[in-house]
Amino acid sequence: MPHETCPHCGADLPRRARACPECGSDEQTGWSERARADDLGLPDDDFDHAAFVREEFGTERAKPHGLSWFWWLVALLLVALLLWGLR
Repeated sequence: MPHETCPHCGADLPRRARACPECGSDEQTGWSERARADDLGLPDDDFDHAAFVREEFGTERAKPHGLSWFWWLVALLLVALLLWGLR
């Protein structure tokens, strides 16, 4: 029985398609009951994204870097020069 959508990627399939135009899945690679994705190392349905982020990036929050004192001084000098030039 032909599928209306690809069971592998969910793309719409043309009538009588022998392979998915998006992912290339066909009877041998993704439409048959024999084709399985168990050995691909994909995350399960109960994948915990928060735990993954903690494991990959740690728990310390990134601190934004502010402008250094030098750039504040440059900005202050430019404003002072601008105001002095407008006199």
